[in-house]
Amino acid sequence: MNDIKTEIIDRARAEGFDAVGFTSATASPADRAGLAAFLKQGRAGDMDWLARADGRRGDLQAMMPAARTAIVLAMNYGPKGDPLAALQRRDRGTVSVYAQAAKDYHDVVKKRLKRLGRWLAETHGGDLKVFVDTAPVMEKPLAARAGVGWQGKHSNLVSREFGSWLFLGEIVTSLDIPPDLPDADHCGSCTRCMDICPTDAIPEPYRLDATRCISYLSIEHKGAIAPDLMANMGNHIYGCDDCLTVCPWNKFAAPTSEPAFLPRPELTQPRLRDLSELDDAGFRQLFAGSPIKRTGRDRFVRNVLIAIANSGDVALRPAAERLADDASPLVAETARWAIARLDGLDG
Repeated sequence: MNDIKTEIIDRARAEGFDAVGFTSATASPADRAGLAAFLKQGRAGDMDWLARADGRRGDLQAMMPAARTAIVLAMNYGPKGDPLAALQRRDRGTVSVYAQAAKDYHDVVKKRLKRLGRWLAETHGGDLKVFVDTAPVMEKPLAARAGVGWQGKHSNLVSREFGSWLFLGEIVTSLDIPPDLPDADHCGSCTRCMDICPTDAIPEPYRLDATRCISYLSIEHKGAIAPDLMANMGNHIYGCDDCLTVCPWNKFAAPTSEPAFLPRPELTQPRLRDLSELDDAGFRQLFAGSPIKRTGRDRFVRNVLIAIANSGDVALRPAAERLADDASPLVAETARWAIARLDGLDG
């Protein structure tokens, strides 16, 4: 069976995957207990899909009874520059590195997983399923068990070779393949990810409060955001990479060489004024093929208005004024808050 592992790793690298790990498909009681505690403590916010009581989340065999092995695949999407640098340009918005990519990583990774899966079935037989983020798979704990990395104090996966910048996908197969050893936790006494969080979303090591996380607030949260949180969101308009960027293990990471993950120029440091003018049609056109599209125009413009409010630039006040009577109550409410905040800073 170790020969199969070598074959799979070689084939995966030929498909463009940067890391491969193997682990049992049997559910981990510790992973499921961790999720239960996360939900019980109310840290999931609007993400009610995490609590769906169908018994499948964290249990691959509930989705595929014949499953024996999970093959975890990862692709490097490391940025060329420093994502924190964009935070200093207050008339611009900052978009999370993963969402700046020329193509949606879900599509890129899934196509390659399917090709690898077809090869595996044709060569070694067995049944299989492939997953990329959208299925009830607890990807980060699974990747840690497969030795791809470990979950840092911010709860994200960290790799000694690729730092914070890995996209994950899985092939779950009925083949029995020897598991890899989990990677050890190499965070040590470091608390950089906790210390930099603008909204204090990591109150304790390894404990994330999603309801305060900028990534959650700007992507998943559907309604108005509390003023104290908005005031600390800076110019983050889609996601946040602060805790990922400061991880010391990034010093070993190299920028991605995958063309699909290189940034679209219009998303590297977009002008807030231009983004505030997007109507629904313009939003859909700009973000076609991007994961940003799923947030919808109203939530995205809400985020842009928060960044305008935090810019301290009264020259952006007319952009907020124009949206104060927007057809979307969410946009209009945020615009009025932005005007009041700019007026306070101006006076």
